[in-house]
Amino acid sequence: MLFSLRNRLLLIFTCLLTIPFIILSLIIPSFFTSVIREQTQELTIEMMDQFSLYVDSISTQAEDLGKQVLVDQTTQEWIRLNRQGAEKKEIDALMNQLKQGLSSIMINNSNAMSISVLLDDGTGTWGVHSSLHETDWYQDFTQHNRDYVKSHLDPFQQSHEMQQKKINSYILPLIDTNTMIAAGVIKVNFPSALLETALNKITIGQNEHTYLLNQQGENILSGKIKTPNSILKQSLKQINTSDDQEGLIEASYQKEKYLVFFQKLPVGDWILISEVTESDLFARANHLQRNLLLTSAVLFFFTILASVILSNNITSPLGKLAKALVFIERGDFSGAKRFMPQIKSRNNEVDYLINVTEHTIDQLQNLIETQYEANLRRKDAEYKALLLQINPHFLNNTLEIIGSLALQGKNKEVMNVSIYLGKMLRYSLNTKSNIVPLGEEVNYIKSYTNILKLRYEDTITIQMNVEPDTITIPVIKFILQPLVENAVKYSFSEKTFADIFIKIEVVGSHLSLSVADKGMGMSEEIISDLLSQADETLHVLESKGNSIGLRNVLGRLKLTYGDDFSYQIESTKNEGTMITLLIDLKRGDRQNEGINHG
Repeated sequence: MLFSLRNRLLLIFTCLLTIPFIILSLIIPSFFTSVIREQTQELTIEMMDQFSLYVDSISTQAEDLGKQVLVDQTTQEWIRLNRQGAEKKEIDALMNQLKQGLSSIMINNSNAMSISVLLDDGTGTWGVHSSLHETDWYQDFTQHNRDYVKSHLDPFQQSHEMQQKKINSYILPLIDTNTMIAAGVIKVNFPSALLETALNKITIGQNEHTYLLNQQGENILSGKIKTPNSILKQSLKQINTSDDQEGLIEASYQKEKYLVFFQKLPVGDWILISEVTESDLFARANHLQRNLLLTSAVLFFFTILASVILSNNITSPLGKLAKALVFIERGDFSGAKRFMPQIKSRNNEVDYLINVTEHTIDQLQNLIETQYEANLRRKDAEYKALLLQINPHFLNNTLEIIGSLALQGKNKEVMNVSIYLGKMLRYSLNTKSNIVPLGEEVNYIKSYTNILKLRYEDTITIQMNVEPDTITIPVIKFILQPLVENAVKYSFSEKTFADIFIKIEVVGSHLSLSVADKGMGMSEEIISDLLSQADETLHVLESKGNSIGLRNVLGRLKLTYGDDFSYQIESTKNEGTMITLLIDLKRGDRQNEGINHG
């Protein structure tokens, strides 16, 4: 029949798709170019803002380190001895002490920053710099008042390896704080690679160029400037005369139009510039346009084919069946069962599908009521039993720390421990969700390690290295504190000091959390027992206290992540232990709903 459903669907789909297809082919070039331009500008500014924040964090850290060294008593005493012409032996002894302090700062610094202290005559902590006043960075500081200098090599650093790498530096005057007389400079160095790596993440085209320049157009980092000189000069002139902190400049050179994005950074006179040509920027847009047109043509063909195949006794029952599935999606199986009798079809295949769906609803409802809910209750009970094993054990240890400090009359330390404990208890008592962003778990362990540092003072060192990109990853609570507690326990069991190392990073497709110590280590029997447990959860529930902290963590992780969780234990007798927890990030989306953002 001419007006059968099949023919009507064919006519309707032909009109609906042919007209938009023609309009799309005519309008998309200008529209798509405009959209790409706006999105590129927004994305570029966003990336520049992120880079600006990163540079600001590095510069803030560099300035803090420089001021810390300036006001240090050892630095000030070294200045005075040199000015007073003290004996070389006395000056050398104080210099060695200053070197140790600078080395300690570098070791503990996450950005591999190093510090040099130089007197006006070239005498420095890492050697005598006789040509100090002739160096470019020193002249930039003294003649151009630039606190932050360009990338350069510095042969007067702590190690040969550092001397071979290019660095940027923050320079501040070395002043005798008593007399306010300048005696030299303090030079805080940070690897140029830090800025270059972050700079390379700003991408707006296949052949774009991104630079970090000063107001004179000099490259702050290494590498050659490939942007035409006339474009660069024209852009810098507009940037320097403009009050805007960021924006877009358009310029032309040899019949090519350039888009120059800029942002003035809060560091010195640094300017971040990202340049791309319009032809390069819209190359991918044109390519995408062609692919879109091709995809539209293919979609048009298959849609016409589908309209020929469909008929009323298929589409109508299936539409009603989809409504019944909405009830199932909401968990309303009773509503779905009440709706199913309304669905009728003379098509054998569709009728069979309706019957199977109705039978499946009955089976799912029975399965959830008799098995799933029972298993869920069992899993929830096991999880809470495991979680409750941590709190009394930890609170007992913390109260012992407070009691010990109180007996020693250390009121300030008692107050600090109480503050840290309060933060931890607020975290522990938040029962809205057992899934939190990793950053909250890291803050919790920082409070815990601060308590340990107050208790053990100089006999314990705790180093924590956390990749910034990991802090938003959802994880279950209380997975680090028991491991750190065990590491401290085994370190002090046979030694008078404890060195604890905590590292959190993404390795491949896994989130890796490792805790290492230099303690007595585990015996092969204990390691073998832990690695061979077929059901960590049951074993923890039946445990009498042996390795309960580690078993607790493994049990809870196994309950939550199942096969997506694994762990490694590396231990050498009398040398230490490293425990690594590995969580497959593929299941991250399933955990996001459990995060408590309130």
